[in-house]
Amino acid sequence: MTTILVTGGTGTLGRFVTERLRADGHEVRVLSRHTQPHAVDLRKGGAGLDAALDGVGTVVHCATTQTGGDERAAANLLAAARRAGVRHLVYISIVGVDRVPFGYYRSKLAVERLVEESGIGWTVLRTTQFHDLVVRLLQGLAKPPVVLVPAKVADQPVEVREVADRLAELAAGEPAGRVPDLGGPEVLSFESLARAYLAATGRRRAVVNVPLAGKTYRAFRAGGHLAPDRALGKGTFEEYLTARFAGAAEGGRRG
Repeated sequence: MTTILVTGGTGTLGRFVTERLRADGHEVRVLSRHTQPHAVDLRKGGAGLDAALDGVGTVVHCATTQTGGDERAAANLLAAARRAGVRHLVYISIVGVDRVPFGYYRSKLAVERLVEESGIGWTVLRTTQFHDLVVRLLQGLAKPPVVLVPAKVADQPVEVREVADRLAELAAGEPAGRVPDLGGPEVLSFESLARAYLAATGRRRAVVNVPLAGKTYRAFRAGGHLAPDRALGKGTFEEYLTARFAGAAEGGRRG
């Protein structure tokens, strides 16, 4: 059976991809900046990256950062993968990277292009935002007494384990190019997401819709990051909140 390397294998998504692949009987190596024996900073590359890829047939590239460097990391990974004779690289991207002029999205799109032009067999899956990412955003917005949310903007959060299952399935198969997007089961306004979060965590806050300006906001407002025709996810945002913040509303605990 092919040895599979998961980059970012200790992260939010990568750890579930690793678990699923191992449960399916695959030999899996985890690459991250701080986890031995393959502790590698992809932005720097080096001999450690070559060693991690030695004998690997498939790579699932989950490592990412919103602080910059994804393109350099991908270039280093792809160069090393070519040297190692990797046959298949699976990349996780985001719905709307080609429609929303947001800096991080542009970087993800640039990595897609690098993957496509790498000469390695490739598969790219785009998904909508993970539940936990939406919660992290709402945690920040809920710190002041009033929760300000972008007016007329919706989101379509998806369960990360479902994305991990799909990536594991793709990694076990042949290179498939750009596969159909995977979206969460519901498209919900940010106001409704905020109110659900407040209720689940026992917080009392006013929620105010604030119109914004700029190309990025207009693209989000137009739903460029959504995939309503690919609402294949099963786990809802309410279910995620219930599981994560069980008892918080009754106890008034903050989340």
